[in-house]
Amino acid sequence: MGKRKEESISKPRSHKRQRQEYTNEHSDDSNEEENLSSESNFSSLSAVGEVGIIESIQLKNFMCHSMLGPFQFGSNINFVVGNNGSGKSSVLTALIVGLGGKATATNRGSALKMFVRDGETSADISITLRNQGRDAFKPEVYGSSIIVNQHINLDGSRSYRLKSKSGTLVSSKKEELIGILDHFNIQVDNPVSVLTQEMSKHFLQSKNEGDKYKFFMKATQLEQMKEDYSYIMKTKENTCNQIEQGVERLQELKLLYCEKRERFKSIGFLSDMRSHLEDLKHKMAWAVVSEMEKEIQPIKEGIGAEEENAKKFIQKIEECQVKVNEAEKKYKAIQDKLITIGEEAKALQPQCVSLKADVQTRRKAVSEAEVLYNRFKIEFKRLGKDDEQLCKRIEELKSSANQISEPEKLERQRKIAHLREQLKAFHDEEIMIGQQMEQFQQAIYKCKEENTRLRREDFDVKQTLETKQRQLRELRDSKTNIFKRFGPHMPAFLEAVETAYRQGHFRHKPIGPLGAFIHPKDAELTLAVESCLKGLVQAFCCDNHSDERNLQLLMLKHYPRGFRPQIIVNKFRNQVYDVRHSAVNHPEFPSVLTALEIDHAVVANCLIDVRGIERILLIKSSRIAREVMQGNKPPKNCREAYTAEGDQVFERRYYSSDYVRPKFLSKDVEAEIRSVHLEEEIENKKQQMTASQQRLCSIQNEIRLNEEHLQGHRRHQKDLQIKIRRTNAEIADLENIEEHQSVDICALEEEAEENKGKMESVKKDIQEQSRKMEELKSILQVAEKKFEEMKEKIHQVEEIAGPIKDELNEADSEVGNCKRRLQHYQDKQKEHLACIKRHKDLLAAKEKELEEKTAQARQIYSERIEVSRTVKSLDAEMNRLRERINSENVRHGNREEIVQQFHDAKERYEDANNKVKNLKKFIKLLEEIMTQRFKIYRHFLRLLSLRCKLYFDHLLRIRACSGKILFDHKNETLSITVQPREEDKAALNDMRSLSGGERSFSTVCFILSLWSITESPFRCLDEFDVYMDMVNRRIAMDMILKVADSQRHRQFILLTPQTMSSLPTSSHIRILRMQDPERGQRTLKFKNRNDKEQDE
Repeated sequence: MGKRKEESISKPRSHKRQRQEYTNEHSDDSNEEENLSSESNFSSLSAVGEVGIIESIQLKNFMCHSMLGPFQFGSNINFVVGNNGSGKSSVLTALIVGLGGKATATNRGSALKMFVRDGETSADISITLRNQGRDAFKPEVYGSSIIVNQHINLDGSRSYRLKSKSGTLVSSKKEELIGILDHFNIQVDNPVSVLTQEMSKHFLQSKNEGDKYKFFMKATQLEQMKEDYSYIMKTKENTCNQIEQGVERLQELKLLYCEKRERFKSIGFLSDMRSHLEDLKHKMAWAVVSEMEKEIQPIKEGIGAEEENAKKFIQKIEECQVKVNEAEKKYKAIQDKLITIGEEAKALQPQCVSLKADVQTRRKAVSEAEVLYNRFKIEFKRLGKDDEQLCKRIEELKSSANQISEPEKLERQRKIAHLREQLKAFHDEEIMIGQQMEQFQQAIYKCKEENTRLRREDFDVKQTLETKQRQLRELRDSKTNIFKRFGPHMPAFLEAVETAYRQGHFRHKPIGPLGAFIHPKDAELTLAVESCLKGLVQAFCCDNHSDERNLQLLMLKHYPRGFRPQIIVNKFRNQVYDVRHSAVNHPEFPSVLTALEIDHAVVANCLIDVRGIERILLIKSSRIAREVMQGNKPPKNCREAYTAEGDQVFERRYYSSDYVRPKFLSKDVEAEIRSVHLEEEIENKKQQMTASQQRLCSIQNEIRLNEEHLQGHRRHQKDLQIKIRRTNAEIADLENIEEHQSVDICALEEEAEENKGKMESVKKDIQEQSRKMEELKSILQVAEKKFEEMKEKIHQVEEIAGPIKDELNEADSEVGNCKRRLQHYQDKQKEHLACIKRHKDLLAAKEKELEEKTAQARQIYSERIEVSRTVKSLDAEMNRLRERINSENVRHGNREEIVQQFHDAKERYEDANNKVKNLKKFIKLLEEIMTQRFKIYRHFLRLLSLRCKLYFDHLLRIRACSGKILFDHKNETLSITVQPREEDKAALNDMRSLSGGERSFSTVCFILSLWSITESPFRCLDEFDVYMDMVNRRIAMDMILKVADSQRHRQFILLTPQTMSSLPTSSHIRILRMQDPERGQRTLKFKNRNDKEQDE
């Protein structure tokens, strides 16, 4: 209510309040009863309430109820009935709290947190107010209803949410709620609008008549009006004090104004000196312009001379260019000559190869002929030996014929049979041993195959283990030195590069490895970036070819052949290329360029030139990458794309990546070690190697045992073979003795003749083969001679090419020298042109400054003044003149300050004078207004008191009772006396002496009396008939219904434990029945400020 007090100072009362005051101001005592009767007879002509009435209430976790409502109220009469504890008073308490009332105003608790249901953390109240008709509050925002939601926390804090009919949140500020309540004239802390049981009981049983008077004043809002008037009078008193202080201050300002005005009049004689100073300022401005023009002229002449010198540089560059062209021409001629000689050597090479092949073929033919010749000689020797044996055998047979007896023959046959049985046993044993040896050989072969396979697997595992251990070692080393990730040689190589750069071997320090300068913004795209850049991650970038050659020499010392990083020559620039027009720009997916944080502009430019990273997209999903690149036309400027797995996607092609994990660009080393499970894999490989070694040992032992068995069987087989040969020899000897008798000597002689024929034939073959061999050797000699001649010819060509190569190197060196001289003059030309540009920039700056100085001079004095004096002399004279003016100002004061002080004093005096006059006028007008307002206030107080008396007396007479209300406005007391029956009018009793029913009926009469003189869109009574008997309750009910029927533009909410079954049937009456309380329902544990009572 404090805010309403402040608003009452500066803002008028609401429209309804003004209308009420105006009506009461022009009413008098004579027609009061007539007005009362006319109001009581007014019925259906009144309009239905359109603004401010309550449409519905809903509670959640409020007091001892988890959920109540929503209750839909009618626009006129509403009865809320139910047993004690069903939540009737909770609805009324929620109405007060929900519309911004304090907890103490409900008489149900001292703090908001006490209204939160036990065991819950918060409570919610939702109240819907009608907002229709011409008095609606912001109907374009809220619509036909305003929903007020209040959230109460367990710590006692609360928040508001004001919504429109559609549920749209409009405001969360309490000031908006206060504005709505003021607009609808809703006062939840006014006992006439909302009267609780405790308030009624306190009012009726109070012994203090001053409290009753305060109740009346608060109900009629006269108390608020009185406080407003008191605040205005206090403000008026403070204003009068300010006026007295202002009058004293005004006299001081007037004296100060007069003093400054006299000083202002005494400074006119300094005007001439100031005029002369102004003339000097004009000359000074144009003198500065003249001197600047003189400064600019030498600069222009210098630029002209430098431009002449620039022509000489152009001539030198042209001469150097001619020399470069001649040197390149000479180099090209020597190179062409060397190419011609090389082509000659290349042309001879196939002939040399052909001759070499022919020589090899001839040598092979000679070798084959020699082999065949030797074979024939061996055959001839064998036939000679056979002939000697045949002759010897024939002689032996002829001499031994008919010399063997019959018993010797039988004994010899028996021995042959016995030997044949032994021979058969030896053959069987040899077959068995052969089978066993074959089994052992097969076992050894299988074991050796298994051994080879295991050794190969063991070698592969060992290689894999070494690779994994090296990877793990490199990863761990990279935690302390990031460059170790790019290879074991990289740190030492970088130190060598740094040393060489400090020693001046490089014009610009090479930059690399490039991967050390790039960092993916998204870790999931690291593999994609590495798959895209490949070897460029380890590459180095040089500014020129001379630095490239020096870097290659360093690489020879630190890297083995085949493992050297790539070197890229790219002119160093400090700015990244502008690729906005050529780069791919996709709304969802980044390019490689935008996905990287690149520390050096040279690295970015190098990757743009070599790899085109601005035109490559990075898309995590391979499916989406296919859709983007192959579904339709690829995005503009997009050449290819890479997925998170490193796969490469073109418009019509798709290549899977060979990379499994990022090697160079990952940031978290420990996470990478964990992610690839290197330690686990190393341990698994070690276990696998241990098992493989054990298996190898087992197989080698098995091979050794089988080989020992095989050797034993081979020795046994050799013994058997010796025994078989001996047995066969014995059998042959025995059989030969027997055959001497039956041999056909003629057959042997024929065989000897045949053998001699073969010897003659072989002898002829030897002679023929010897002749052929000689022919082949002569052919071989010819071929070898041709081959040697061709080799000599090629050697001569190569000897001719040697000096030419030296000439080519000299020509290359000459080209390099000419180019360096050309580059020298080009650099000099650039420096010269840069110097000219700096001088031109300086000239432009000077000319711009001259224009500014000229513009400033024209602002100071529009016409140009030809000044012969220098700026220095003018400045000296101006300083002397200023010193003189300052000395005069010391005596008289600074003119500007005096003028400013005069105007300031005048302005302050006139301003203070006007304020004092205005305040006096305001106080005079305020006194007139307050006199009139106090007169109206007293008249209004008297009229409201009289109307209240008349209504109260009228309502008591309905029950055949009498009574009166006595107002003492001077002492601010109010006393109520009631006589229950008409018989004893002389004995008027205090209300505390009445019965409960009579006291409740008297309360209803008094409340209805206050209703008649106050404005509010709704009225609420809590258990108004609790102490009445049936007769009094019926009479009070009829009175309330009659008043409510006559005021259909207002809403009435009546809470009672009665059933209200005897009410008449009417569309204006709505009965809301509360459910009986749940068994075991808990209650709030708190005390009222006056008495201890249970909740309903």
